[in-house]
Amino acid sequence: MASLLRHLVSSPRLPSPDTPLDLSYITPTLIATSGPSSTYPRTLYRNPLPDLLRFLNTKHGSQWAIWEFRAEGTGYADEEVEGGRVHHFPWPDHHPPPFGLVPEIVGSMRGWLSGEEGRVAVVHCKAGKGRSGTVVCSYLISEEGWSREAAEARFTERRMRAGFGRGVSIPSQRRTIGYVERWARGEKRYREGRGEVLEVHVWGLRSGVRVAVEGFAEEGRRIETVHTFGTAERKVVSGVVRSESGFADAASEGVGREKKGDSDSSNTPSLMNGTVNQEQNGIGSKTLSGTGDVVFRPSTRVILPTNDINIDFERRSKSKYGGFTMLSSVAHVWFNTFFEGRGPEQGGRADDSGVFEMEWEGMDGIKGSSRKGTRAFDRMAVVWRVVEEVEEEVGGVVGEAAEGGEAQQIIYAHETTLAEPRGRDEERELGLRVPDDASVGVSRASSTENLASHDRVPEEIEGVKSFIPRGSHKERSA
Repeated sequence: MASLLRHLVSSPRLPSPDTPLDLSYITPTLIATSGPSSTYPRTLYRNPLPDLLRFLNTKHGSQWAIWEFRAEGTGYADEEVEGGRVHHFPWPDHHPPPFGLVPEIVGSMRGWLSGEEGRVAVVHCKAGKGRSGTVVCSYLISEEGWSREAAEARFTERRMRAGFGRGVSIPSQRRTIGYVERWARGEKRYREGRGEVLEVHVWGLRSGVRVAVEGFAEEGRRIETVHTFGTAERKVVSGVVRSESGFADAASEGVGREKKGDSDSSNTPSLMNGTVNQEQNGIGSKTLSGTGDVVFRPSTRVILPTNDINIDFERRSKSKYGGFTMLSSVAHVWFNTFFEGRGPEQGGRADDSGVFEMEWEGMDGIKGSSRKGTRAFDRMAVVWRVVEEVEEEVGGVVGEAAEGGEAQQIIYAHETTLAEPRGRDEERELGLRVPDDASVGVSRASSTENLASHDRVPEEIEGVKSFIPRGSHKERSA
């Protein structure tokens, strides 16, 4: 019974010919596995930890170590793995890593694998797919010289059954793999900073959409809402955004129907030097009635702890009866200002400002899937800048040149501690719900009413949370 459940849970992933465990050899030295567990009932459908340890000890003796990335908790205690062989670099499921973790992770893995011949590195997250695949591809690119395409193809080939899609499928995780390739080509220079969001431009915004800016907190283990835009921070440039939206509207858009009176927009705003004007920008969008082209300008400075920025969209449609809403859209997108500012191509000196653009189709969906629900907008762009570089050095430095040789890399990997299980809204699903305390005071960005005193965004999420980043430094080399 237990083996059947494990087979069903792991069915999209390619089984190993050496063991019934959900485990894959990506290369002879890199093993990806789903997160093992030592507690019932998870042992019925996850790799039992004792079975995994027995396999590794039998096949590799003492020449193995584990790297895990689960911010939701590992499912086992460090003490259950002999020899202190578990290395923790956790971040939330369905999201890319804070880029500051990447040099530390691959540097730590390189230090282990280069120590003695025959060593292997075992990586796992929950399913051994998105987060694990991001790290495996990052290692192959940065430490073994693979191209991005070859690394992603190898992980998919060795980890996934044919016809079940990419091994790493989440757009923001794949964007990070692209960043890693550029980082490796740019002599592995990375300067951490504090990104600031100046404006968010949204074309074809539907009604009932909440727009928020998020960043990493607690050394990457948690995602924090830094700012939620309110009505007073929104300017409609063209079109009209209705203040009400019912289930029928969302259902109509979901099947691709346009409401009566739809027309082509002749005034699609364009970004010119970080501002909006009324000239056509060649994008061309069909604006449904009840949608608008909008600029959000925060009333307080929105400063992130690091270069990593997430723009989060959530759309709710109101019910006329019973106090229910329908969460009909969820989408978000991560980007990193150092790479969007061409840092690797400029010797580690990135532009201090820029614009990041994204279409609705390119956004991350729900729980790592492509499913985002009904369309919340057509296209968005974020005007950003970096307000300061963080001076603290972490991740690795280049030592003095050895006699008659090149400079030797010395890695000081700042490993984090075991993540305690914690919840977050990444488990959101579409469907009916009653408004909760956290959402009562947050005005929808599409509302046409001014924020009354009782409708204002709560102070704790309106301003910038204080946060001192850990994994930051002025320049990293791994």
